[in-house]
Amino acid sequence: MDGTFNQYAADNMRIFRHRGRIYCMSIGFDGIGYQTALAVSDDLLHWTDLGVVLPRGSRNPWDRVGRAISCVLHDVDLYGNRELIKKDGKYWLFYHAYPEPGYETGGAANGLAWTTDEELLDWHFLDEPVFTKGAEGQWDGAGLYSVWCVPYKDSFRLYYNGKSNPSWPWKEQVGLAMATDNSLRHWERYAGNPIHRVSLAGWDSVFACGQHVLWDSRLQQWVQFFCGFDGRHAQDGVSISADGIHWRRHPEPIIPVGAPGDLDSVHAHKPCVIWHEDTLYHFYCAVRPTTTEEKPMFGKEYRCLTVAASRPFKE
Repeated sequence: MDGTFNQYAADNMRIFRHRGRIYCMSIGFDGIGYQTALAVSDDLLHWTDLGVVLPRGSRNPWDRVGRAISCVLHDVDLYGNRELIKKDGKYWLFYHAYPEPGYETGGAANGLAWTTDEELLDWHFLDEPVFTKGAEGQWDGAGLYSVWCVPYKDSFRLYYNGKSNPSWPWKEQVGLAMATDNSLRHWERYAGNPIHRVSLAGWDSVFACGQHVLWDSRLQQWVQFFCGFDGRHAQDGVSISADGIHWRRHPEPIIPVGAPGDLDSVHAHKPCVIWHEDTLYHFYCAVRPTTTEEKPMFGKEYRCLTVAASRPFKE
């Protein structure tokens, strides 16, 4: 719809629970840059929009174009409630921002925001990013995408998506950083990065990223839902780990692209997984080619948000 934050694309969801209801932050592209909106639901399938909560308009050059949700600080048990965690009397989130107008233009950095508003509408932003790209020439030296913060023992881990080259072709892989204090502001990269690498060939040989790391409390292991890309299709996969550092991945996508004509015939990617009523719901960004009528508005691709589930949907 003209004038909306997601006029040209809907992209990426982050779902959590708060005060007995289910909330979602999602990214939209309006032709200038990303912004993030909040919605609420009671069943995961029907959502009420609450408005943009991470808008553009910053006075700081690094995030003036827009703010895209990376993650919210919450419980990460795969089978848990995904409740928000209050730290120092505040709720916290990470967001990524690109320095130039356009669709993911330039190397992004990640910032931090907080709120005491129980409605989750009024967020306050730090002036400087808290996590930035690596050194030039490194695997993450061309920029970042989203990060994913995991409470770990008495500290935090930050899983992040790094980009190897400023212009195509590039690779995207997952790195790990550890908190050096309890502020969420200071991080030290793991020496063995990237910890989740592209494969030598196949469906995840160009990108192996989009890290959505959760703790499987039943099997006592870490699970990472991620996005693989081979240069043509992006599809969601899964990896498991005993320590959250060394990963073993399932050889095939768990959310493959659809058939020609399906809404996810080009890409089925950017996972967000939550447990609800004895069912795992896997939300993702679906991409298909545009029709002739849609091309003037959306370009070559139409992007929307959709869901798959571990059990059949109720009628």
